[in-house]
Amino acid sequence: MKINPNLPISFSPMHRLQWEEAQNRDVILYPEGMVELNHSSAEILKLCDGKRTIEQIIYELHRKFSTTGLEKDITHFLEIALQNGWIKQP
Repeated sequence: MKINPNLPISFSPMHRLQWEEAQNRDVILYPEGMVELNHSSAEILKLCDGKRTIEQIIYELHRKFSTTGLEKDITHFLEIALQNGWIKQP
């Protein structure tokens, strides 16, 4: 599945993104279980608010971490997240 660059990305209402103290990391909770996230993945998903497109998410992450060149990694992760149902597009 490919991300449509023209549409905003939102976190799935069937999942919940939260900090889990026991794992000392952000996780995705859903009825069947839990997915532990690394810091980068959590930062990407926190920007999936239903208002930002992939370009805007990439811009925000470049700005926040004072870096560039993350486009391929962010896009790849979001495509996996879309396939897993963690995010959606209209």
